[in-house]
Amino acid sequence: MTQAEKEQENGKEKDKERDKEREKEQQRGVKRPIAPPAIPEPLQEQIQSNFIIVVHPGSRTLCIGRATDTLPVTVPHVIARRHKQSGQPRYEDPWLLREGLNKSESNEQRQNGLKMVDQAIWSKKMSNGVRRTPVSAEQARAYNCQIRPAVLDSSSRVKWTNTSHHPPHLVGEEALHVNPSDCYNIHWPVVRGQLNVHSGPGGSLTAVLADLETIWSHIIQKHLEIPLKDLKVQVSCDVSISFVTCIILSLSFSLYVAIIVHQESVCATFGSGLSSACVVDVGDQKTSLCCVEDGVSHRNSRLCLAYGGSDVTRTFLWLLQRAGFPYRDCQLSSRLDCQLLQHLKETFCHLNQDISGLQDHEFQTRFPEGPALLYQIRLGDEKLQAPMGLFYPTTFGIVGQKMTLLQYRSQGDSEDPHDEHYLLATQSKQDQSSKSAADRKALSRPGGALDGDMSGQVGSGDISDLPRGCGSIGIGGAQGEMELGPAQAECLIGAGDMEEPLSAHLSRKTAIMSQFESKALGLDKAILHSIDCCASDETKRKMYSSILVVGGGLMFHGAQEFLLHRIINKMPPSFRRLVDNVEVITRPKDMDPRLISWKGGAVLACLDTTQEMWIHQGEWQRFGVRMLRERAAFVW
Repeated sequence: MTQAEKEQENGKEKDKERDKEREKEQQRGVKRPIAPPAIPEPLQEQIQSNFIIVVHPGSRTLCIGRATDTLPVTVPHVIARRHKQSGQPRYEDPWLLREGLNKSESNEQRQNGLKMVDQAIWSKKMSNGVRRTPVSAEQARAYNCQIRPAVLDSSSRVKWTNTSHHPPHLVGEEALHVNPSDCYNIHWPVVRGQLNVHSGPGGSLTAVLADLETIWSHIIQKHLEIPLKDLKVQVSCDVSISFVTCIILSLSFSLYVAIIVHQESVCATFGSGLSSACVVDVGDQKTSLCCVEDGVSHRNSRLCLAYGGSDVTRTFLWLLQRAGFPYRDCQLSSRLDCQLLQHLKETFCHLNQDISGLQDHEFQTRFPEGPALLYQIRLGDEKLQAPMGLFYPTTFGIVGQKMTLLQYRSQGDSEDPHDEHYLLATQSKQDQSSKSAADRKALSRPGGALDGDMSGQVGSGDISDLPRGCGSIGIGGAQGEMELGPAQAECLIGAGDMEEPLSAHLSRKTAIMSQFESKALGLDKAILHSIDCCASDETKRKMYSSILVVGGGLMFHGAQEFLLHRIINKMPPSFRRLVDNVEVITRPKDMDPRLISWKGGAVLACLDTTQEMWIHQGEWQRFGVRMLRERAAFVW
């Protein structure tokens, strides 16, 4: 046989083998890969870091700047819009007020929370080994009720923002100082990490997204002095995917060429120079927790608490009023009073239990409608009680609101044919096919049905039916209450049969979640829950060794030592032997904790590895939300 004939014969045999493989694939139901397009996609140019704008959208503060900047521009995340018609009623989004405060049970719950705070203060000894002597509010009240302010200077008044030229909108500090008598509505587009969609004026989704676009565009053009064209934007946030999608749809491609989305918790680890950490982000209106290991966030450990620094500020006012607050006209509905209370909280409050007894302080009020006034005030435990509300959230007096939010399973996406539901269904069919084949082989063996191997006896409650990453389901906690961690709750939700009706699945999910979400977890308990939901003991050990606190909600003197003490006392005894050193980090590299996430986003934006994660305008227009699933560096 000649060489040519041999090659021809070999080619025929290869063709026969390929035909057999195709037949086997068709029998297994495996799809063949899609052929590559005839016209290749154009290569995207590499994005230079000096063209990237990093955006960190908070509920109260917006951090925005170039990826190459040392520090970002920080402005209040608020906008004032002029009325389109004269005579319109004035509207203002609340700052410190929120739903659930004016219930009949609110004051009783607040008092019960304060009793628990006082008990915790008394039970912990000071550094000299002596217990603190409690100071009642009545002791300070007798002095404060006699105080009358002193006039400092009648000419140095704070001025309202000049609106004589009738600007259509004002942003940031200018919006905060708009005269209430002017024809402007005040809007905060983000509340507790979500878009502030409501039924009032300016509360539609279109209006909120328009506010975001106006605020960001104004800051980029005025403060950064950058034209809007040809900009690339990186957004770092720990919010819902619907929020991210809305931002991309409304902002990125009406103004910019490309966008990338990062998790705030992952950015925090990069900004602090840590490879792994349990990231605790205490913001103004929400607190989010997530365990990050080597740049990847553990999905089951994500937890969001619907309280933050503004709740501490509001509680501090309540405690001040109990102690005879001399500025008796203070109102939570006033923007300027809210700013004053924020300043008083940051100046007076602390978490250092060595500071005890009554102490005298002073503060000033400066308002446009009156002279500057100087007040004297005497305070005792109020300065410690207010920030301890983060560990005893019942002190906030919030009733009927979900205070603990877990990582929900995706409900599917109509625009994404390969969403999580498709992948789960495909995986289930493959598992059933493999199981059937294994059963047929077992039956074909002599005596297979009488085999003593119990592995084939799989019931509906077997751990293999649960989603990957889920372990055993534990119920327990202090005082006999049921406390489910995010991982356990997710396991309970996903443990049902794939053929369960959707309505039954949702009702079962709601019942399980409501048991956990109705509980107002303290910050220390939430940290323990988040770490406990990690997959392995080694990962848990890493998290206990590096608890990173970012955001501006816990910037109190003594907060690091206070949180460390509570974590050590409440962590499982088994880990006390395994963990060499529990560490709480509040100011990594002596950086402002409010800017760490933005700084990490700037670092990530400059890495070569992130070039593959950019979503370009043409890609989004062609594939939509599917691009976010493909390019995002996290799952949801």
